[in-house]
Parts: sequence; structure tokens; C-alpha cells
Amino acid sequence: MPIFRVCAFTIASLLLLPQVGIAQEGGQPFLVAQANDKAKRTGRITPSSAATGETDTVSRVNNWTVGLAGGLLEGTFIRFAAELAKVLDDGENLRVLPVVTYGAAENVNDLLYLKGIDVSITHADVFDEFRRTGKAANVDRRVNYISQMYIGELHVYARPEIKKLQDLDGKKVGFHTKGAGPTITGPILFERLGIKVEPVFVNNAIALEQMKTGEIAAILHTVGKPNDLFSKLKREPGFHFLQVDYTDKFADYYVPSTLGHEDYPNLFSPGEKVETLGVPVVLAVYNWPRDNDRFRRVERFIQYYFDRFERLKKPPFHAKWKEINLAAKVPGWNRYWVAEELLARTASSTTATAASTVDESFARAQAAQAAPGNKEEQERLFQRFMEWSKRQKKQ
Repeated sequence: MPIFRVCAFTIASLLLLPQVGIAQEGGQPFLVAQANDKAKRTGRITPSSAATGETDTVSRVNNWTVGLAGGLLEGTFIRFAAELAKVLDDGENLRVLPVVTYGAAENVNDLLYLKGIDVSITHADVFDEFRRTGKAANVDRRVNYISQMYIGELHVYARPEIKKLQDLDGKKVGFHTKGAGPTITGPILFERLGIKVEPVFVNNAIALEQMKTGEIAAILHTVGKPNDLFSKLKREPGFHFLQVDYTDKFADYYVPSTLGHEDYPNLFSPGEKVETLGVPVVLAVYNWPRDNDRFRRVERFIQYYFDRFERLKKPPFHAKWKEINLAAKVPGWNRYWVAEELLARTASSTTATAASTVDESFARAQAAQAAPGNKEEQERLFQRFMEWSKRQKKQ
């Protein structure tokens, strides 16, 4: 019998056999159902919550639980997620579950597709990646923001022979793990500067070791300074941060920022600093309609966030909470209407003036920290930040 006929016969025979491995009624495989029947007969099956009369408990536990996508353990996102959970948790009235994730891009994917995730922390430039790749249609309408958060910094850490960004042309550069912030900011940075690099997607802690052997020329890290990855790093001779100049090419998503001795005394000499890009961080939310069951959880989360926000500005929470202006707009994003209404209710000329004062005070403080003792440089950085802030408010 020809081989193809033997194969056809075999397949046909298999199709006629009982489908032991195929899902049966209720979506349960036959073998699993058999095992459960046997377990019931022997009394070894674990009783469900409903069977033990705990249905009300299950309902209470899940009723007001909100999943918050944070980020990688070595990043800043997860710390902010954990601090939000501490401040907003209110027993059975609201429970926030911070989730360790792969980072900025994946957090938007999680909002779109992962059950139980309603809020996430991400970067303002993340939509550029989705538009460029076409991974999700109408992502800017499906994902909104509650508020802008802090400004993270782009860290470009390089080997001794790499003196400037252009020296990375044709070299391997660590973009962190797939879905992390550098996988978004990296392509934007290098494409706009016309530099072609070979991205390597590996955890930055591992990439640092590969830099020592010359396998990787540099790594990108988009986190709030100071970050543990670099704060705990022993200085290697010649290894250094590269300067990233803020120009009009980056005015759509980014703000000017710096890295220096005050941030990483182990990696910078006193008075040493480099300019880099500041990457706005966003508290994002899925655009749930009012008639969806998840809506009421998100609505309560936002109410608690606005009501308790001032608590986050006090110790022991991250100092960058003090930088956040709830009224600040995120270019290219739509604010979730629940947050918009809450802001409108509390808006007045007094709060608007206060917001402006916060912006100016923060800008002055940042400039003073970036250029200590240099009044001219401080004024330049201050003006650049205020120009960016004005553009935000016009959006």
C-alpha cells in the first residue's frame, strides 16, 4: 500500500477513536474528568469554596481588587506600584495587587489582553512602538491615562572605547528584556539620530557582565534616578555614561535631564555630569465603559488615588512622588474621563496657580541639582523644562 494511503488510513482511524485528549463538555478534558470522578469516589478531591459555603468570602475578596502592572524587579516601576498598593489599600473596600511584569511595552499589552490587569505604569513614548509596528489597533483610544507620574531618565552606559552615541553604529547594544522601556526608547533614539545598532534583548544585569567581556558595547536603562542597578555597581575603569543631547528631535515625548555625581557617586567624579533625556512615566488605565464590571473597580481606584495622593509625597515613599503634578497633560494621550471629571471638580484658579508654582519650583530644583554652582547652566535647563511644560498644557 502506498505510504500516503497508509498515512491517510492511520489518520482516519484515529479520527474514529474516542477523543480522549480533546476537551469535553464544559471545556474539561476527558482524562481530567475521569480523574475527578475517581477522586470523588475515594474522597480525595479538594472541596471548592462554594462547596464549603465560602461563596460570600470569594465575592468580597474579588469585588474590589484591582490588578496593577508594575515592572521588573530592578526597575523603578515596581517600587511605585508597591507604594500605590500600600497607600490605596483599604481592606475589603479596595485592594491593589502590584504585579511584577516585563516593563513599559508589555504593561500596555497586559492592559489590552491580560485578565485582571486594569491599571499599569508605562512610558509616555510607548504608543510610538504600537503605531510603528501596528501591534494593536486604536491603542490610544483603548488605553488612557489617569495622570502623568515622575520623569525617568535614559541611562546609556558604555565601554571605554565608546566615546559618543555615534560610536555605537554597527555595535551590539543591550535593550534590556523584550517589552521593557529601552525596547521602546532605544529604537526612537537611534532611528532619529541615524545610528544603526544591533539590539540585544537580555536582562541588564547579565548585559553588564557581557559588557566586561566586550560582547556588548553599551546598555540602555530607562528608570528613575538613582536606580539600584547603577547605585550598587562597582566602577570599572573606563566604563561611563554617554551624553544624550536634548534637541528638537526629541521634543515630542521627552524633557531634558542629567545624570551626575549626586545620583551615582560611585560612578561619577565630584562635579561630573552628563545630559540625557527625561522620559515621562504614565499611570495608564484600560478605557472600561461604564457598563463593564471592571469599571467600578477602576473608578474607585482613581477616587482613592486622588484623595490619598498627598500621602505619597511623604517619607518613606520615593522622593519622585513630590515631582508629580496630577493636572499635567501627557502629549499624544487621552485622559480617562473619570480622572478628567475628578480634576474638573476640584479645578479653580487657586489650584491652577498652585500647579504652575509646583512646575516652576520643580524645574528650579532640578536645574540646581543638575548644574550646581553654574547659574547660567541652571537658567538654560530651567527654561527648557518650562518650554516643555507649556507645550504639555496646550495639548
